[in-house]
Amino acid sequence: MDDVKIPEKDGELDKLVKEKEEYLNGWKRAKADLINYQKDETKRAQEFVKIANASIIIDLIPVLDSFDLALSIAQSGGSADLTTGKGVVMIKSQLEEILKRYGVEKMDSGIGKPLDTRLQEAVGEVESEHPPGTVAEEVGRGYSLNGKVLRPAKVKIAKSV
Repeated sequence: MDDVKIPEKDGELDKLVKEKEEYLNGWKRAKADLINYQKDETKRAQEFVKIANASIIIDLIPVLDSFDLALSIAQSGGSADLTTGKGVVMIKSQLEEILKRYGVEKMDSGIGKPLDTRLQEAVGEVESEHPPGTVAEEVGRGYSLNGKVLRPAKVKIAKSV
């Protein structure tokens, strides 16, 4: 124990205590920074998964459009077409349910409301009972994924008569 050097002056002891506090505070900051970094990385990984899902889902949305077209054709036909239509409805609802589990939602087309270019894409004008400049008709459904627009709704705008 003869190797241990005991500070001889109070000033030297104060200096060592101050140095110890600086090191301890630095360590605490570094630890907090690491915890924050880990949380940020977890959020980024979750965002990446959502974005990866988005590209697959964007490819599936035209399939829903095809189901809608098949249903409209089946409903205009005879009894054989109605039977086919029931099957198409079942398949379409299964696909919609799967997409819903992954965060896909149908967007409101906003008929009667002013055009919102973040949510809708105007593809034409049509005479309508709605005020000019408002959405009069939905041409293609819009979809969102976890609150972000995947595909804006394609709409026709009311024009002045």
